[in-house]
Amino acid sequence: MSQRLPTGSATPDLFAAYRQTPDVADELFDATGRMRPVWRRFVDRFTRLTPEEIHTRFERGDQYLRDAGVFYRQYSNDPLTERAWPLSHIPVILHEQEWDHICAGLAQRADLLEQVMADLYGPARLVTEGHLPADLIARSPQWLRPMVGVKPVGGHYLHFLAFEIGRSPDGSWFVLGDRTQAPSGAGFALENRMATGRIFPERFPRAHIHKLAGFFGAFRDAMEDLASASSKRPRVTGIMTPGPSNDTYYEHTYIARYLGMMLLEGEDIVVENGEAMVRTIEGLQPLGLLWRRIDASFADPLEFDARSQIGTPGLMEAVRTGHLAMANALGSGVLEMRAMMAFLPRISKVLTGAPLDLPNIATWWCGGRAERAYVRDNAQNMLISPADAVDLPFDLDATTALGGEFRGAPKGSIAEWLDSEGDNLVGQEAVTLSTTPSWDESAEGGAVVPRPMTVRVFAARTASGWQFMKGGYARIGRSGDATALAMQRGGSVADVWVVSDRPLPKTGQQLPDEGDFLRSSPGWLPARAADNLFWLGRYLERFEDAARLVRAYHLRLAATDNRNDPRLKSLHLYLAGYGVDLDQTLPEALIARVISARACATKVRDRFSSDGLAALNDLLKTASRMTATVQPGDDCARAMSVLIRKIAGITGLVHENMYRSAGWRFLSFGRALERADAMAALLAQFADAQAPEGSLDLAVEVGDSVITHQRRYRVETSRNAVIDLMALDADNPRAILFLIRAMRIHAQALPRASLNGRPSELLRTILPLEARLACAHPGEITSDDLQGIRAELADVSDLLSSIYLR
Repeated sequence: MSQRLPTGSATPDLFAAYRQTPDVADELFDATGRMRPVWRRFVDRFTRLTPEEIHTRFERGDQYLRDAGVFYRQYSNDPLTERAWPLSHIPVILHEQEWDHICAGLAQRADLLEQVMADLYGPARLVTEGHLPADLIARSPQWLRPMVGVKPVGGHYLHFLAFEIGRSPDGSWFVLGDRTQAPSGAGFALENRMATGRIFPERFPRAHIHKLAGFFGAFRDAMEDLASASSKRPRVTGIMTPGPSNDTYYEHTYIARYLGMMLLEGEDIVVENGEAMVRTIEGLQPLGLLWRRIDASFADPLEFDARSQIGTPGLMEAVRTGHLAMANALGSGVLEMRAMMAFLPRISKVLTGAPLDLPNIATWWCGGRAERAYVRDNAQNMLISPADAVDLPFDLDATTALGGEFRGAPKGSIAEWLDSEGDNLVGQEAVTLSTTPSWDESAEGGAVVPRPMTVRVFAARTASGWQFMKGGYARIGRSGDATALAMQRGGSVADVWVVSDRPLPKTGQQLPDEGDFLRSSPGWLPARAADNLFWLGRYLERFEDAARLVRAYHLRLAATDNRNDPRLKSLHLYLAGYGVDLDQTLPEALIARVISARACATKVRDRFSSDGLAALNDLLKTASRMTATVQPGDDCARAMSVLIRKIAGITGLVHENMYRSAGWRFLSFGRALERADAMAALLAQFADAQAPEGSLDLAVEVGDSVITHQRRYRVETSRNAVIDLMALDADNPRAILFLIRAMRIHAQALPRASLNGRPSELLRTILPLEARLACAHPGEITSDDLQGIRAELADVSDLLSSIYLR
């Protein structure tokens, strides 16, 4: 193979292991064994790199993905298990002319799928005329009867599609599967492109590669138009996600940020009088369109799956009344059935009078006698699986037979299986996928090897028709086994470059400097997002407070080596009341608080910085490692100092970098409220007259105010001085008055802060407390007063929740 590489290559041995498989198409070489012209310039540059340079470049791309927080969820016992994005560093390269041919065929297919969808939920001509079996459609869990007769807003059922395609041994392309339910991968395609841009930053290939961004801009404009199609006023557009446990949740958050759309879960939406509304901190706001990333059967527990806990009751009614547009329409998953591919070629001729330009994988529904016999006789060359399965042919499970053998528990003979369950089965040709260059790290120094691949092509409906993303996403097998393409089974994902022979013009809209400039609004803040930001602030503060108290305990333990010291016993009892067990050197409760904070941050990933989330993950990893090594006394105190500095870095990121939107205010309100409550509790315990000797010093230390106390009072600690500094000083960021004042400022900036010329109920609760503390003398503040302040802060929290977070 090395003789086919460009002459002058410095390291031709990189391709020494690259061998074309007989009767298998290859992306790098054509059927004659010659390198495809579209690859030549890339290969020429790649083979001039040393193994060390290749490793450095690949690591640069991986580091970008880690820094950006790109991940996918691998299904496991832990629903929040995140796996690094498995990038295959060498892209798949296709010429723009070949890509245009592919997209022309897929545009025809997209129009056909739209017609089939309209018929299935409309006149049902395909069923009544025998082109589709009635039982097959009726049995499918993806066919939703409540959608029958419902006209979608804008007149179209399908708005965003994906097609899984592969290259056959003769070099032509075919369709492996249609993704019409809630296609994934488009957001990951953008991140693939960003990562490969770090790996190959040179003008070539970058200047010759078609960009991806314009595709999303066109689709966003189309969605915004569709959202207001049924109303004269602008309406909210949102992305409906199942939530953080979904394997592609990162993509949902990424696209929401990228397109400036709200990321919504089922609980964010309420349906009133047939109209879908979003729960925001400003009240209910009308929802015009949902880009659905949730399976339709879970979308509405009233009309579909009653067990669903991630949908919105009444959502179907909002669609039925024409108040809500859905991309894609509910019930579109029926088009993904494997059995549908057995009928689409004939349906194309019936509905359009023309055959499919881009054929799909050969499929036979085994409900017919002749088809069943054919599949039985050719089982060695077939994939046999449930007819209503919606996964792709190579995403195999235990209910399939491949090459004449069952993958799961045997069901007798395949012939018996076909005879007994033929109506529920399909046979599909066991096609051979093309191979593409992939980097094999297991070889000494690394090597390029061929691996099977499929390409995912994305299509969006716009005002000018179907628009296709030019590249972006291919699935690569981890070995020569084509069934190992799925990421859950160890496969990887590569960028797809659609390349032009000439440098492409720069894209992007250049806004003129002239004319009036209007600053865009940050948009509505869903109540659920505000709630998570509020509790994120509280959990961060709870962790820091507990870490400071644990440090104080172990500093004194190191000094006295006596756990019966009255201060230590008092601290032990105090922290036990908060679930912190000081018999554990690094208490599990600290880990639990970081986990709770991370869970809140994960739920608002579209509004919380990647750096902040990475810092939280780093804090959790550091604290978890310490549990196995930290020793009581000085060692634990130093460990707590490390964790306190890390949490300070996280809060610093938030304070310095987070936009001062309503979301920032809820996070900051949560921190201030939690810190004020913790300080009141601390002073009630350790500034009490009955507290052990040295407790006042402990309170000042935990309140991080030792230097301030020394500079201001220049005497030993006294109760009045400590109460004055830690409760009544409006300039001390850890004093209760300072924190309550901050809460008042945040509350004044929130929606509905003033009602009919009067402060809101929330402000009417905060203002008297602030005034009372501002006028108080330290000697007047008793431990009972401090506990009373805590009760009033609890009322503030309840009011905030009832006004904004429900």
